[in-house]
Amino acid sequence: MQKIVLPLAALAAVVIVAPAEASAAPRQRCDVVRPAPDYYEAGTVASELLTVPNNRRCTTISVMGVRDTANPADRCQTFLVQFLPSESETSYTDPVQACSYGGRRTVLATDVPDGMPYRVLYRIDYLGQSVKFRVAH
Repeated sequence: MQKIVLPLAALAAVVIVAPAEASAAPRQRCDVVRPAPDYYEAGTVASELLTVPNNRRCTTISVMGVRDTANPADRCQTFLVQFLPSESETSYTDPVQACSYGGRRTVLATDVPDGMPYRVLYRIDYLGQSVKFRVAH
């Protein structure tokens, strides 16, 4: 299990969404990307480095379109966000179970500052699992 370190001064405005609220993402005009995986460590896959765009239309980081490529019926996964405001600082959101049924977005973080670098991480269920998903930010 990864250590969760919160908050950093640079992330004081970031609000972590509790899992009970996770599926209640309001529809916003967010940029959507499909991040490539970057590395695997201790049961967790990390996406390539992403940056919150300078786009005040969207104040959240959400995932959608979640699916296990080997088992397309499996549309749920546990995600969290790793914030990287500087090379020496790292913090994580709480893990959130995200399920993609009916086009629903699951919010992982809200009120994220423009320009914040981050990675989306997911925990694998079995060795070799590959999960496809999109990120709205």
